[in-house]
Amino acid sequence: MATDCGAARRTGVTVEVRQSPHFPREMIDMLQPWPLVRRNDKGHPVPSLQYLLRERGHSVAVDGEFGPLTEAAVRAFQQQRNLAVDGIVGPQTWAALIVTVRRNDEGEAVRAVQEEFQSRNQSGDPNQGPQVDGIFGPVTERAVRAFQEAVRAGTPSMAVDGIVGPMTWQALISGMISH
Repeated sequence: MATDCGAARRTGVTVEVRQSPHFPREMIDMLQPWPLVRRNDKGHPVPSLQYLLRERGHSVAVDGEFGPLTEAAVRAFQQQRNLAVDGIVGPQTWAALIVTVRRNDEGEAVRAVQEEFQSRNQSGDPNQGPQVDGIFGPVTERAVRAFQEAVRAGTPSMAVDGIVGPMTWQALISGMISH
């Protein structure tokens, strides 16, 4: 059973650069690695993690703090998915948590996408960009396409299709483009 633990640490977040079973090595080399998130972490990407846990049926508050309740939900999720039960969210756990979302979808995974855009909102105006309402409408789709286009400048394999699949999730969660 693989573990989500990584070897390098930067500013309190450990990163892992291992091969992912979800896309070829050449695609991963252009994306930033999935972050390792663990107990006592705060801020990005903890709210997105909490929304994704909610999408997967775990009752956690979305407060941006990886406390004991979030850790318990992560451990329960890891056990359900036959992952290493270490309470650390790394590449294997992220890959199992994400849900592909697109226009007209609704739910907690859509809120996670919208939260990613609000966390990048430098305007100070929460009305800029998609609202965190769980509805994947035209504003969210435009934000996803613009983000994919920006990532594609350095990662040509990024599709600009408005669909948040594994590659777009990794780019969002890893903090690519303004974090």
